[in-house]
Amino acid sequence: MQFRKNSKYSNKALRRLMSALAVLGILYSCASIGRLEGGPIDEDPPRFVASTPLPGELNSKRSKVTIEFDEFIKLDKPSEKIVVSPPQVQQPVIKSNGKKVTVTLQDSMRANTTYTIDFADAIQDNNESNPLSNFTFTFSTGDVLDTMAVAGTVLNASNLEPVKGILVGLHSNLADTVLTTLPFERVGRTDSRGQFSIRGVSPGRYHIFALQDADQNYYYSQPTEVIAFSDSIIIPSLEERTRQDTMWIDSLTYDTIVERQYTYYLPDDVLLRCFKENTYSQRFIKSERLTPQMFSLYFAAAADTLPFIKGLNFDEKDAFVVELPTGRIDTINYWIKDSLLYKMDTLQLSMNYLYTDTLNQLVPRTDTLKLLAKQTYAKQQKEKAEKREKELEELKKKLKRQKKKDAEGNELPPEEPVLPTEFLPMEVYAPSSMDVYDYISLTFKEPIAAVNDTAIHLRQKVDTIWQDIPFDFEHDSIDLKRYNVYADWEPGGSYQFSVDSLAFTGLYGLSTDKVNNEFKVKALEEYGQVFFNIAGIDTTAFVELLDAQDKVVRTVQVTDGKADFYYLAPGKYGARLVVDLNGNGIWDTGDYKNKKQPEMVYYYPQLLEFKANFELTQDWNVTGKPLDKQKPDELKKQKPDEDKKKKNRTGSSRSN
Repeated sequence: MQFRKNSKYSNKALRRLMSALAVLGILYSCASIGRLEGGPIDEDPPRFVASTPLPGELNSKRSKVTIEFDEFIKLDKPSEKIVVSPPQVQQPVIKSNGKKVTVTLQDSMRANTTYTIDFADAIQDNNESNPLSNFTFTFSTGDVLDTMAVAGTVLNASNLEPVKGILVGLHSNLADTVLTTLPFERVGRTDSRGQFSIRGVSPGRYHIFALQDADQNYYYSQPTEVIAFSDSIIIPSLEERTRQDTMWIDSLTYDTIVERQYTYYLPDDVLLRCFKENTYSQRFIKSERLTPQMFSLYFAAAADTLPFIKGLNFDEKDAFVVELPTGRIDTINYWIKDSLLYKMDTLQLSMNYLYTDTLNQLVPRTDTLKLLAKQTYAKQQKEKAEKREKELEELKKKLKRQKKKDAEGNELPPEEPVLPTEFLPMEVYAPSSMDVYDYISLTFKEPIAAVNDTAIHLRQKVDTIWQDIPFDFEHDSIDLKRYNVYADWEPGGSYQFSVDSLAFTGLYGLSTDKVNNEFKVKALEEYGQVFFNIAGIDTTAFVELLDAQDKVVRTVQVTDGKADFYYLAPGKYGARLVVDLNGNGIWDTGDYKNKKQPEMVYYYPQLLEFKANFELTQDWNVTGKPLDKQKPDELKKQKPDEDKKKKNRTGSSRSN
């Protein structure tokens, strides 16, 4: 009997204990933060269930399209990714709600027209953001559903980068001016790989274009918009093809291989090279006088000639040193030589220059300018004097703290402070490890009025003795405030570059201090070289050697089918060839009005990596690969979205 009583009490205690543990478990689960590990991550995209109208429906008059999926969904950047054809003047209203997407067309419905709504990968499931890729919905307001498609790739013409999000459109009107006068008839948009597909196309002949449509009017209306056009007529077609599908029993065993017929649409390899035209709309932007000694004039575009300046309250003859900071006549600095002029708070002048009128013609124009110094000469000199006074006081305090005594131990009075001489700042480029092809540069903050070239010395260490060697001293051809020193460096040699004090005198009276730099030139064994044997072109061209960030390291002309690069630091390099049709040494953009394509650019299809004392010879047929397959992935700035998502998902999984 006693045993039963104890057993009864034990059962009650056990039940109380289990209840307490259950409560604690619930409290713990509510307080814990983290992802429940209830199974694998959902990687399946939403699936289409139903729609109104039906897919491919004919004679539909509905302006509102509703599409339902098998799970809750969301839209990713719908205004950027979703494209409706024919293009809509009034932007459609696109919304998601639960498991449905609705697209309400604002324009009047066109009769006998195939409508396509290309969602790209905008539709995603609500939890894991799995995209439903390449989803397109089609219906027709007439008796026929147009099913042709045109596909291809858009690249940046200057560097073969895939162009994401650019509009691609078709015109059945084959007039030369159609891009600038009429909106597209059918449109698509490029994805992160630069690839596009235009669907719902009827049989016919088309011009095809790409357009960065800034004002969303579906035609080329602004010269700043990026465009591309094809020289060929596009003729959509289709063909029946056969593919083999494998029927699997499980993940390791297949049952049979079944041949299936399907329709394939052509062309699927249209390549468009987009560019921005040079704009020559010449206009005056602004004037600026930040310091009393200089003023600047800014123009919208470079011109062939300098503006004509006439002083209204001063004599402009021989009054300035003119500087073009970019080597082009779009920004001009005027350094004022006469102290009587730069001491004036306001300079009044008239400026005659060429101006682009409403007919896009260059015509003479005269503007009157009042140039008020933001910092007057008096204020500039006052601030300079205050600064020197402050430096003098600091020097007095420093000397007072440095107590000195005579031989008998008596404390001497502080020395009389003397400020150091103010010199003209000079920046010297002479790295301690000099490349064999490099040169020394001297850069100043103002134009130089006088140079004593006998005060410039270059010596080489021969055994233990420094010996003077010949060199060339030249004014830089682009930068007015720079001078260069050239010499035939001996690989591995040690050098000393020195400048005596007062060698350079600036426009405003200050002279330079003495300079002494020692450096060593790199040995040949520290370099590598690469030699390209080039095929596939028969015109003037140059090759740009690129670093791992796609920036130009060196440029050489193609001569007799060869482009040789010497003295390269160890590392990874790419290469880009530019077909230089006009021989001006730069890549030239296109011109739609004159149907001029941008100059061709080709990439060597892989990165080259070499070490010191390494020599490489490469055969390069520039047309050996399709243009969109040439640029190495490592050099591309525009990465595929799926790669980014995969990287983000991997990173997220690791963090969990």
